[in-house]
Amino acid sequence: MRRPVIAGNWKMNILPSELEAYFSAYASTVSEQCADFVDKVVAPPTSHLFIAQSIASKLGVIISSQNVHWEDSGAFTGEVSSKMLLDLGIQYAIIGHSERRQFFGETNRTVGGRVANAMKANLIPIICIGETEEERESGLTEKILVGQLESFLNECEGQGDFIIAYEPVWAIGTGKSATAETAQETHELIRSKLSETLGRNVADRTRILYGGSVKPSNLKEYLEQNDIDGGLVGGASLKGDTFAQMVNIAGEGLLN
Repeated sequence: MRRPVIAGNWKMNILPSELEAYFSAYASTVSEQCADFVDKVVAPPTSHLFIAQSIASKLGVIISSQNVHWEDSGAFTGEVSSKMLLDLGIQYAIIGHSERRQFFGETNRTVGGRVANAMKANLIPIICIGETEEERESGLTEKILVGQLESFLNECEGQGDFIIAYEPVWAIGTGKSATAETAQETHELIRSKLSETLGRNVADRTRILYGGSVKPSNLKEYLEQNDIDGGLVGGASLKGDTFAQMVNIAGEGLLN
């Protein structure tokens, strides 16, 4: 059985001075029994990584970067390298989020480079893929997703652990969300492509998260699907107690 992941992407939110209160609210709400069954990941802004790591490690929460560059060092203003992250004890990095693609020129090629560097460094990438509403309505979902997968899957062959996050762009920050059944169909497609490219064993163990207006009220129905292994959570992860509730929901599903 694949271990579920609840990953909170804070984006450009929460101040460093608010971290203590956030994790205090998390700690007072989370069920240790449930949390033992779940990988708990939060991705704060780069400026917060050091202090967040020092607090979260005591609570069993894994800190992730929101990005990582394809080079180890160099003249890349505003970027962060895998070596820098590892030096801080960071284990995960989000790569290719739709907002990076939309606002900062991220492409399939640059995503592939970032994934290659992360895998080489033994960081665990959370690699985002997803289609826009226009692409979905035009019947292009499979074509878009397969193209995005092909940009990095070869970089994962024979390497370590990686996570894929399916985030329908039309459901991010809009309040819309795919039905659990629709999300399952897409996750099944992704796992099928993984099997075709990297083999059934890799496909069976790779965790695929759903990310699109995930919150406590709908998480359970997503986790009940065969190919959905957790959530990449945006807005609902910005309060420590709400994030803890989602961890509890994921853990309860394995306890019952």
